[in-house]
Amino acid sequence: MVDAEGGAMLQPGDDAPDFSAPAQDGKPLRLSSLRGKKVLLWFYPQAGTPGCTAEGCGLRDNYGYYEENNVAVVGVSFDPVEDNAAFAAKYGFPFALLSDTGRAIGLAYGACDSSSARYAERVSYVIDEQGKIIRVYPQVDPRVHAAEVLADLLGQ
Repeated sequence: MVDAEGGAMLQPGDDAPDFSAPAQDGKPLRLSSLRGKKVLLWFYPQAGTPGCTAEGCGLRDNYGYYEENNVAVVGVSFDPVEDNAAFAAKYGFPFALLSDTGRAIGLAYGACDSSSARYAERVSYVIDEQGKIIRVYPQVDPRVHAAEVLADLLGQ
């Protein structure tokens, strides 16, 4: 499980720190429960803002391709469950949006450098079927990120 120390970006080849956090339905999701699939773990600053909406809608619109390629899509923000639930419902997101209100996941993955950070940085990771980081996106353009990740995955 993740700890409260962190802030540094993980690198390809690193073990992806395990975590559990509530999704928009209130049920906890544990990263290790997704073993056997690749995982796109995307951090976003705040539910409902223009960039986060563009990124989420891009992932939603490409979701069928992710599913066909055995990739779970998991979003993480510091928003409460209720905000993520409203965000997912408004835009029809078929993937989990996790509430990391304690910032433990953000710290472990370098999406913030303090437990008092207001927002997560817009970073993403692709994790392989065994739980290793295989790709890092330290600077994400929310308008094209979904297609960029999918192109990278299909090119491997």
